[in-house]
Amino acid sequence: MELSRLIEILRNNGIVGCGGAGFPSHAKLNKSADTVILNCAECEPLLKLHRQVMEKYAYEIMTALEDVADALEVSNVIIAIKQSYGRAVEAITANLSSFRHIKIGLLPEIYPAGDEVVTIYETTGRVVPPGSIPIAVGCVVYNVETMLNIYNAIHADTPVTEKFVTVCGEVRNPVTLKVPLGVTFAELVEAAGGATIENPVYLCGGPMMGTLTGPDGVVTKTTSSIILLPDNSYVVTHHRPNIKLQFRRAKAVCCNCHMCSDLCPRHLLGEPISPADFMTAGVSLRSDNVKPFLGTLYCCGCGVCEMYACPQGLSPKTLINEYKAGLRKHGVAMAGQAELKPVSATRPHRMLSKERLTARLGLSRYDIPAPLTETGTKYTRLRLKLSQHIGVPCVPSVKAGDEVTKNQLIAATPATSLGVALHSPIDGTVESVTDKEIVITARRQ
Repeated sequence: MELSRLIEILRNNGIVGCGGAGFPSHAKLNKSADTVILNCAECEPLLKLHRQVMEKYAYEIMTALEDVADALEVSNVIIAIKQSYGRAVEAITANLSSFRHIKIGLLPEIYPAGDEVVTIYETTGRVVPPGSIPIAVGCVVYNVETMLNIYNAIHADTPVTEKFVTVCGEVRNPVTLKVPLGVTFAELVEAAGGATIENPVYLCGGPMMGTLTGPDGVVTKTTSSIILLPDNSYVVTHHRPNIKLQFRRAKAVCCNCHMCSDLCPRHLLGEPISPADFMTAGVSLRSDNVKPFLGTLYCCGCGVCEMYACPQGLSPKTLINEYKAGLRKHGVAMAGQAELKPVSATRPHRMLSKERLTARLGLSRYDIPAPLTETGTKYTRLRLKLSQHIGVPCVPSVKAGDEVTKNQLIAATPATSLGVALHSPIDGTVESVTDKEIVITARRQ
């Protein structure tokens, strides 16, 4: 397939990264790449859907992976996966003989193995320059569900209208569901048998990098999980920081032990981020050396420093994020040629075990199977966000009262903008259209 045709298919079918910020997938395609990597690390505790989807749809995903590689004229194709994902590894291995260029790259059982900078290093030995993206070292990285969506777009002409979501934590029946975009989180919990505690806290995404939300939130193209937790849990308290209090605590308690930097994944790869140096400079209000402050721009937000490393229970990531936001507000950007130090010789001994992290977070009792199911309740009302990806939000092409059919285009972005299309997940009637969302009610049968 010609690259220009593949770009058109991905854009028109609304394909974005199915996790993180939702970078439009067509914008990653670049013929300067020499390696395509499929990221099946899923490194955050409790998340399971990528290994489950890989196990069930290995052939389809590998077919799309080779389609992308052919369009880019790339012969080095790696599926990055952990050995512990046994059935997914078996499914891949069973299909390897059908594909010319695909090989398996086994990842260590660490967090954050799914950070694409870490994934690239572990599978190729290449280090992405600070502030750069994977193509800077000749790599294009997609995750498993995104690649399945690419397969559906190429081979079935089907746009993205559904999402796999793991629902776990304080629910009766942890499960991974396939649901339409626009379903509420409360409906997901109901499909998982309901909550097991009163007034649970909803966490959207992983325990380390997810965000607190509520039952009225809705599934978008980047929703990977909904985790219900008690209000007083370790994870929830760390997601509700008091900035002023954390700064005062840091001034009073930080002992400069350097553990936050010693375990920082990006610092160990040589990037100019050192939480320890930032804490030392920040709490002392020193301004003679700006490097620790500018280094905050290279923080990936993984949370290792405050959720695991700090023996005093301080919050380096929270303070770094606050400072980083201030820099960006005042127009300070990453340096084009930031210093990259050699990968630390101590890195192999300082990588964070996912099992130990899960225990430290108090989540081990929730780390149980969440079986994948693609059948369930029919949803009658969907709220479709117009901004489900990085870039320009979609512009509605329908209005209240319009009748729509499943997979119909209902919003798009200009061809000259970074964005993708949005389609209706159901047959129904447009209830309302605002600058934020399109609401569709299902057509009565």
